[in-house]
Amino acid sequence: MVEGGLDRASVLGKAMAVLHAFTAEDGGLSLAELQRRTGLAKGTLHRIASDLVTARLLERRDGDYHLGRLLFELGMLASLERTLLEVATPFLEDLYERTHETVHLGVREAREVVYLAKVTGHRQVQAPSRIGGRQPLHSTAIGKALLAFAGEEVRVDVLTAPLERRTSRTITAPGRLRQQLDSIVEAGVAFEFEESVAGVVCVAAPILDATDHPVAAISLTGPITRFRPQSHAASVRAAAAGIAATLARRAELRR
Repeated sequence: MVEGGLDRASVLGKAMAVLHAFTAEDGGLSLAELQRRTGLAKGTLHRIASDLVTARLLERRDGDYHLGRLLFELGMLASLERTLLEVATPFLEDLYERTHETVHLGVREAREVVYLAKVTGHRQVQAPSRIGGRQPLHSTAIGKALLAFAGEEVRVDVLTAPLERRTSRTITAPGRLRQQLDSIVEAGVAFEFEESVAGVVCVAAPILDATDHPVAAISLTGPITRFRPQSHAASVRAAAAGIAATLARRAELRR
């Protein structure tokens, strides 16, 4: 059995099993709960958890284990994500100021979108997103924007896998989803109408590199009661293009 491609019998595999045991909804986890989730022997788990605390990858507070701040610090050192955030943030903030709706920045990892940034205010929609969180590609506008431009191999991988139904409007028919992806490539924007959560609609656009590969994507999200994603398509597409152009200039300067 493997954890992230690692042998679970190895020390690193066991350490990764402990770290992956945490979910977005967790605060702290007891040793007993970690044992239930990982299946590791109590003595082994206690030793691995203690080493992770020493390495600052876990913290021990009030008798429970918490993910350590060093994980966040290391994540922020990832060069691509750091550069992407630095370049994208002014565009995300500008889009928010002009719309006062929730703005996301995300990247693709396997069959999921991972959210790198979220700009919102007191009117924020109840979208199931958080920084560092994940959602299926096929059920979100930002995910579909990434998937549409990702290439045929990635498309086939997603379309031949089970497509989870998140709401009654989630597209789970591979043929219909492929048609929509083709339309997204033509239009340069993707839409979501209550496909990840009821009452939420969204428009997204990919951030493309010089080879039209999606580096990331941005989206604008709002409640169906007041938000009309079609009317914001041009603004989202322009913001994505602006981020792409700035990234390209930075890359040229580094040569």
